[in-house]
Amino acid sequence: MNELDAWVIAAAGEAGIDPADVPVKTVLDLARDVAHGVVRPGAPVTAYLLGLAAGRGADPAVLADKLTDMALDWPSEATGEETD
Repeated sequence: MNELDAWVIAAAGEAGIDPADVPVKTVLDLARDVAHGVVRPGAPVTAYLLGLAAGRGADPAVLADKLTDMALDWPSEATGEETD
């Protein structure tokens, strides 16, 4: 078990969530794409939004795919062009 796994187990337990229900790879991939395609501080905010939506019944995988597509198509602030 690595440090991330240990943290997820402990944090999920504190939150009353089964660690098996935490889509770690989905959240990390989404955060990476937002940080690189939009703006770094957007990563934790987007992860929070994903969690809120999941808590309200949204499918996290489906929403993460939509948000990733948005991030990858987000216009670059520096050039005004879309990012790759």
